[in-house]
Amino acid sequence: MARSTAVKLLWFGTRMVRTGLLRPLHTGCSSTEPRTGFKPERVAVVTKTTRYEFEQQRYRYAGLCEEDLKQLLAMKGSSYSGLLERHNIHTNNVEHILESLQREGIKVRVVKRGEYNEEVVRWADAIISAGGDGTMLLVASKVLNKDKPVVGVNTDPERSEGHLCLPVRYTHAFPEALDKLSRGEFRWLWRQRIRLHLEGTGINPTPVDLHEQQLSLEQHHQAHRITTLDQQHRTGSLHGSYSKPCLLPVRSLNEIFIGESLSSRASYYEISVDDGPWEKQKSSGLSICTGTGSKAWSYNINKLADQSVEEVLKIAASQAGVKFPLSREFIERVTEEYNESLVFSPEERRLFYSVREPISNRVFSSSRQRGFANKVSVRSRCWDACMVVDGGTSFEFNDGAIATVSTSEEDQLRTVLLEN
Repeated sequence: MARSTAVKLLWFGTRMVRTGLLRPLHTGCSSTEPRTGFKPERVAVVTKTTRYEFEQQRYRYAGLCEEDLKQLLAMKGSSYSGLLERHNIHTNNVEHILESLQREGIKVRVVKRGEYNEEVVRWADAIISAGGDGTMLLVASKVLNKDKPVVGVNTDPERSEGHLCLPVRYTHAFPEALDKLSRGEFRWLWRQRIRLHLEGTGINPTPVDLHEQQLSLEQHHQAHRITTLDQQHRTGSLHGSYSKPCLLPVRSLNEIFIGESLSSRASYYEISVDDGPWEKQKSSGLSICTGTGSKAWSYNINKLADQSVEEVLKIAASQAGVKFPLSREFIERVTEEYNESLVFSPEERRLFYSVREPISNRVFSSSRQRGFANKVSVRSRCWDACMVVDGGTSFEFNDGAIATVSTSEEDQLRTVLLEN
């Protein structure tokens, strides 16, 4: 495919390309080993919004020309040429993906993050996330069919970790990745995901998308107020009426976070783990993650530093009246073993919850600050709280709302493992 055609695909959003012969998608595998090659007919490529594009969109309505944008970015300490260079790297890598797919005779549909919706998911046999981990999380959140594969490609490896993407070498050698997929030289990785049921008073199951919106706190409030009023208008229900449990239309690949919108305000809620007794808690919020998410925010919430481990071991040695070999190597081994215990397999059907900075006094307690669970229920006692899915989708979660967090076999995400 010519380079100019790929550029047209990138900039004209949902335009479809049809070339060559079409092949059926194999979907009947229940293990991690593919029985045959993976050859989809239709592939949707979802591309990230680069920082350069974001800044252009941000100031578009102010009528700024490119020279004005350069000066404004310079005043903020940002490099226009640097942003443009990263944008071009991403764009070139997206073109490489498109050309590789079309040479294999695959129908391709390219959409920007803001254009990605359920209709695109229904159309595609497989979806490629062209960006970083954030784009992959957005793509996964709308895929509710566990038989629909999602493949992440890191389009800017120098600036993005891409933990959820294919190994970096395939960014520039995507035809090799397609060849391995077609020959069955890969493994399926079925990542467990979180499903959310919401019930109670004052709930609004309509999400606010944070991926494309850099919202201030007041803008975030306003977005939720608009969706709440719209929900009441459509249903004719009062805000204070009790709603039965409803399954929210997103799935979480990494984690959900529950807490007050203003980070300096303590979050007040009640929590029940695996249908156990309810416990009143105040904290800086609650995180509940999957095995995939155990390497992300949850890990950084709970990990210990060498310094903390060393200080605790010194106190333990003093209190016990024994001597520990407090060498640097010993401290590093203990720290590493503890931190590794926080990580578990993406395929495990269990959750890991973390209470951030719990407040403990005669009124509020935190019997366990972290732990594994099959189900976690949370009743909000907050004034202005949200439940945020994978850092990108926000739901109101104020006083009277109850969330039930769990996993289900049918919610697994079908992803690909390729050797480096």
